[in-house]
Amino acid sequence: MSQHWLTALPVYNEERHVDRVLAEVRRYSDNILVIDDGSTDGTPELLAKHKEIQVVTHVVNRGYGAALHSAFEYAIQHDYEVVVTIDCDGQHEPQRIPLFAAACQQPGVDIVSGSRYLKHYEGDSEPPAQRRRINVQVTSELNRRLGLCLTDAFCGFKAYRVDAMRSLQITENGYAMPLELWVQAAHADLRIIELPVPLVYLEEKRSFGGVLDDAATRLEYYHLVLDRSIAAVGGDSEQLALSNCADGL
Repeated sequence: MSQHWLTALPVYNEERHVDRVLAEVRRYSDNILVIDDGSTDGTPELLAKHKEIQVVTHVVNRGYGAALHSAFEYAIQHDYEVVVTIDCDGQHEPQRIPLFAAACQQPGVDIVSGSRYLKHYEGDSEPPAQRRRINVQVTSELNRRLGLCLTDAFCGFKAYRVDAMRSLQITENGYAMPLELWVQAAHADLRIIELPVPLVYLEEKRSFGGVLDDAATRLEYYHLVLDRSIAAVGGDSEQLALSNCADGL
C-alpha cells in the first residue's frame, strides 16, 4: 500500500451523491472502503462500477454506528495505521482527508475530530436551529461529564489511530454511536484533537429516520445512550471528568 491509512464512508441510500463523492475521494486516498448499510435505492449498482474500492455490505440497514463499527473492524483486520471517516452526502470536503490522516499520525494523537464550529469559513451554511441547539447542549454535557474540550460532538469527519480503537467496545448501532465513543475514549485516556471543517448543509431536512426526526425524542435518545455508556465504564462521570482534565484533554 502506498498509504498506511484507509478512508471509510458509511453509505445508506446515497445514489444522488455517491459517484461524485467517490470521484473526489479517489483524488486524495489510495485505499477506500464503503460500508453499504443496506441501501434499497440504486446505490449498490453504482458502487459495483467502482472497481478500485472495497465494499462491505450490510444485508439490512443496521444503523450509522454499525457501519462505522464495520469500518473499524476492516481497518484492524487489514493492519491500517489510521482510518479516516467521512460522510457520503457531499457535506465533507475530501481534500481534507490527508490533513486528518497526517494529524492522526502525530505522536500522542488517537482521535482527530472535525469541528464545524472552530472556525468560520466564507460560505458556511446556517445549520438548522434545532440541530445546532441539540449539538451545543450535548457537546456541553459531554465536556462537563467527561472533562473533554470538544466544540462539535457529532461531526462525521474524523480520523482514528487504529491501535487505539482496539481498546474500545462500540455496541451502539445508531446515530448516538459518537456518544458511546466519547465516553469510552475518555475512559481509556485517548488523546483527542479537533480540526476545523466548513459547515455545509446540502439537505437541511434530511431525515434521521422514524421517531428520531422529532428533536425531543432524539435528545432523549442521546441522553439514554450517554447515561448507559457512562454506567458501562464505571458509572462515575465526575471521576472521568477529573481524570481527563488532569490529563489535559
